[in-house]
Amino acid sequence: MASQEEKQAEPFADIFDEDEAERSFLLSKPTCLIVFGKPGSGKKTLARKLAQRWNCIFIEASEVIQTNIQQETEYGLKCQELLCQGQSIPEELVTEMILQKIESPEVAHFGYVLTGFPSLSEEYMTVPQQIEKIMNLKLKPDVLINIKCPDYELCQRISGLRQNPDSGEIYQRSQWDPKVTDKRKKQKDQDEEEDEEEDEEEEEEGEEEETAEGPRKKSASFLQLVQRPEDFLENAEKRNGIYKDIMHQPLGEFLADQDCRYLIEVDGSQQPDHVFEVNKNYTCCYCYFKKQDELLRALSSHKLIAPRYRWRRSRWGQVCPVALKEGDIVMGNPEFAVSFLGKMYVLSSQEALKKFMLNPRPYLLPPMPVSPCKVFVFGPPFSGRTTICNLIAHNYKGKV
Repeated sequence: MASQEEKQAEPFADIFDEDEAERSFLLSKPTCLIVFGKPGSGKKTLARKLAQRWNCIFIEASEVIQTNIQQETEYGLKCQELLCQGQSIPEELVTEMILQKIESPEVAHFGYVLTGFPSLSEEYMTVPQQIEKIMNLKLKPDVLINIKCPDYELCQRISGLRQNPDSGEIYQRSQWDPKVTDKRKKQKDQDEEEDEEEDEEEEEEGEEEETAEGPRKKSASFLQLVQRPEDFLENAEKRNGIYKDIMHQPLGEFLADQDCRYLIEVDGSQQPDHVFEVNKNYTCCYCYFKKQDELLRALSSHKLIAPRYRWRRSRWGQVCPVALKEGDIVMGNPEFAVSFLGKMYVLSSQEALKKFMLNPRPYLLPPMPVSPCKVFVFGPPFSGRTTICNLIAHNYKGKV
């Protein structure tokens, strides 16, 4: 009752605890999504667009393999060695790389969009075991997206794909087939003729004559397109049959047990852009930084959150949070200023900035910021220095 009377006495007081809200966010789990669907249904395209929209980490088998090879990690060197020998990468190695990526610091902060898992290959784990592995992750998916597409339409779409042998770019039938493109052009021309005036039509005719070489060059480039063996109609139908035999039943049972509020079923016949309107309520918070010569000029008067609202200093002041977490007091450099949750943080180096941008949570959660206390214990030999050091470190969670 006393607290209610105090609130009534001060009706304009802010009853929300800003520190508690910030701590709650830092301890919260990032939004994670997983995309299911038949081979060729557009899982990878949709997952990539969702990751770009919500600033999540895109995780897919081929993408993870390529990243490890480029960064020359231990897994990447193994993959490169196997590929140079003409061998395929084992499923166990691919699964380990995917799980390692999910456990990375940037994923722990930004979340992920996973696709292509579970895989059709059951060399390492069966499909039910792969599904169980996903749901037992520390960062298990919050939103499940299932792309549905009729078998006939899906096989026709896959068989209509063509690839440019020089660039490796893939084109759909609507992009290279003259029958489909001509129909669309005729419909557009009819609509334009009904809406536009005669003078505008004459100007467009002159422009079309001038730019007639452009479509000719495009049509000439489409002549060299080839069809990949996996895109043959019989191979597409075979892959679809394998998916039904291996994946359909366990995945269907898994999705049937999920909460319908977090299960989104998408019509695979529509464009991936239409899917984004469904996910308006899911957002991801992220950091962004702006390099300037001075700290206050960089963040106090630019990129305002709202009118009459300015960035504020954090409890760290100008001390680098990353260095403080590691046990050192290092003043930050305004060149490496970063803004997060409306407050300013000043990092001491490019490396510290990179660590903070990947995942700022471990550097901001309590008991931080705590000034490091350094104790030096000295004495004659066999006086118990090591024992005392270990007891002090254990009691105050320090390092010897």
